[in-house]
Amino acid sequence: MATQHSDKPTKLPSATGFRFGIVVSDWNETVTHALLAGATETLCVHAGVPPSDVIVKHVPGSFELPLAAQWLAENSFVDAIICLGCVVTGETRHDHYINSAVAQGIMQLNLKLGIPFIFGVLTPQTQQQALDRAGGKHGNKGSEAAETAVRMLVLRKEMST
Repeated sequence: MATQHSDKPTKLPSATGFRFGIVVSDWNETVTHALLAGATETLCVHAGVPPSDVIVKHVPGSFELPLAAQWLAENSFVDAIICLGCVVTGETRHDHYINSAVAQGIMQLNLKLGIPFIFGVLTPQTQQQALDRAGGKHGNKGSEAAETAVRMLVLRKEMST
């Protein structure tokens, strides 16, 4: 996922004509649904994508993101898929295993299917850190994930012409 840099262009390129899938975890929905709101606002308001060109699917948790993203890619015409979730560090090492598996799964989908699958999974140590990245003091990482998807599609289009 992209991070904010001072040297990046200030205007998001138009994504009109592209179709997007968003797969979002319902676990920790206070955070993940805020990420979803940021992603859809970025696509529809700032990149000019009609809401009818954004397909949203919900999964129980972050671990299910790669498989649902694959199903979405195989069963719907989409140009890019944004995967949104949040795994907060807990008392056990579960977060390590989940985050690694999800990141590997999403990367494999990128290479296997040849379309952008964007990793928009927060991996904070605390719930407050998650909230800070889901519309709080650190912005909205869902919005950044959508921006990354748009920029990847524009890059792909530029490289194919």
